[in-house]
Amino acid sequence: MKITALRTAAIAFAAATLSAALLARPADACTRVLYVAPDGTVITGRSMDWGEDMKSNMWALPAGMARDGAGGANTLKWTSKYGSVVVTGYDIGTAEGMNEKGLVANMLYLAESDYGTPDGTTPVISITAWGQYALDNFATVAEAVEALRAEPFRIIAPILPNGRGAQLHMALSDDTGDSAIFEYIGGKLVIHHGKQYVVMTNSPSYDQQLAIEKYWQSVGGLQFLPGTNRAADRFARASFFLKSIPRQADPDYIGGVPGQSFHRQAMASVLSVMRSVGVPLGITTPDQPNISSTIWRTISDSKHRLMLFDAVASPSAFWVPLEDLDLQPGAPVMKLQLAGGMTYEGNAADDFRPAPMFTFLPAGAKPAAEAK
Repeated sequence: MKITALRTAAIAFAAATLSAALLARPADACTRVLYVAPDGTVITGRSMDWGEDMKSNMWALPAGMARDGAGGANTLKWTSKYGSVVVTGYDIGTAEGMNEKGLVANMLYLAESDYGTPDGTTPVISITAWGQYALDNFATVAEAVEALRAEPFRIIAPILPNGRGAQLHMALSDDTGDSAIFEYIGGKLVIHHGKQYVVMTNSPSYDQQLAIEKYWQSVGGLQFLPGTNRAADRFARASFFLKSIPRQADPDYIGGVPGQSFHRQAMASVLSVMRSVGVPLGITTPDQPNISSTIWRTISDSKHRLMLFDAVASPSAFWVPLEDLDLQPGAPVMKLQLAGGMTYEGNAADDFRPAPMFTFLPAGAKPAAEAK
């Protein structure tokens, strides 16, 4: 498709301007998309991009667990209402997960995060337990938005094992296709709630991400898409690809899908989107040291309660149907060992083994805001 030289120059100038504006910002690289089809299929795709092996593992956590938010003397305490399957970072926090009701939580890096200062009376929670709190307590996005808007706790972001601050924002999605983005900017909670919020990356804050997307919509993805590994460029590409993949069985491809199942075709389509916005393993950006390689991806089917895990260093992806795990109160905590290069194929539910619950990184560690 041809475009005029003037149009090309205008696009190049605008793209360069956007990129230059982002050069001054440290930007970690993770991407989340939410796919909804007319038949009720709801799939959340997420990539984890990080500067090193996070030694992640997958855990099956039953309902009825007494939880401590690792907030110190004034810590938040609760008992999990719902069982969940989660992926950890360094086995000190929940980075990703889906509960038995189909609620999905995705924790992504946001350098602009500012959680404010604890007031000494409101309960405190370590940010490493924030996502788990949502999975434990809520069946839907609407429930979570109503409860969290009241700010029942204050978040402290301790330093991670690699010396970086745990500065995160959270995305939630459910089996109705509802979506919400939770960010702390300038010490205040900002919530973007609605089914239109289907793509999320990292810096800048979400309101600015939406403004950048509006520009690229005017350009049109069939003419030109930004190609760098920066968060704003990945946001534009993911948005275009997500809108372009089919929302029904595709006669050109469904014959090659196991069982000719549409929801499996949809999972494959979303996985393709996530792979298309990944950062190749080992790539670094000298002037952007916080831009990182993709190390794993998850595809979570909220309707069928199925989580697929795709490790970049593994020769194959595997999946875990939540119905194949015992998540009822009194069931043991189970762990699927991923760290150390463990690989699995097909349904890996039978490979989970009983294990002691991992410990959330205490909020008493030096806050990220003081580490700058």
